[in-house]
Amino acid sequence: MTKTRPTIVVKTSDALAQTLGLTGADAQEWRVQHALLKRLRQVVQQESLTHADVAKRGGSSRTRITAILNGNLDNVSIDLLISLLSGLGYRVKVKLSRIDSAA
Repeated sequence: MTKTRPTIVVKTSDALAQTLGLTGADAQEWRVQHALLKRLRQVVQQESLTHADVAKRGGSSRTRITAILNGNLDNVSIDLLISLLSGLGYRVKVKLSRIDSAA
C-alpha cells in the first residue's frame, strides 16, 4: 500500500521557496527564471509564434523550446531565457532593490 503525502498549499513565492528548502539566492534566481518564462509565454501567445519559430529566432532547438514553454526549467539558465527573448526582439531590464532585512 502506497502512502500519500499531504498536499501543501503556499500563497507566496517566498513561502514556496522556504517549503522547497531553497536558499535566498536560489529562491531569487527561481523567481527571475519564472518571471522570464511567464513573459516568454506571453510573447509566444501574443505573436502566435510556433515553437519552431522561437527556436530558430532564439538559436535553440524546438525540443528544448517545447520543454521550456511547458515549464521545464531544468538546466535552463537565466541567460538562455534572456537570449530567447532577445531573439524575439525584446530587451530585458533589471530592477534592483534593497531587501529590508539586509540593512
